[in-house]
Amino acid sequence: MPIESSSVPLHSRVGLWRRLAAIVYDGFALFAVCFVAGAIAVAAHRGQAISANSWWFTGYLLLASYGYFGYCWRRGQTLGMRCWKIKIVDATSGGAPSWRQTAVRFFIALIGGLILGFGFWWAALNRDRRAWHDSASGTRLIRI
Repeated sequence: MPIESSSVPLHSRVGLWRRLAAIVYDGFALFAVCFVAGAIAVAAHRGQAISANSWWFTGYLLLASYGYFGYCWRRGQTLGMRCWKIKIVDATSGGAPSWRQTAVRFFIALIGGLILGFGFWWAALNRDRRAWHDSASGTRLIRI
């Protein structure tokens, strides 16, 4: 069943405030993921501190972050999305997003977040309530 904008009822579209609340919850989960990933990296570095300017450590934490989000999005929900009754679906099929879609969504969300969060705030201006990363990845959030 396609999930085009005209077929998604207004009551099932996810508003900006619900989306932001889920992001706050996911921030706590992401902190835990990065904490564990950092502990593993420090242990592999023989207990020595890792420089804050280390490009490989930054890349490693980005990969760990994508691992969390990609895995959860493929299953339909992150912890924050589950608490706020939000589900991510492929915008055309209504099924689970592909790994490619999750990767595009993750990196476009990073870019949108770095530009003062404008990529997220776009959801308030868009009639379908889709942020940049929703549109770019071909996904949509729905209320369940």
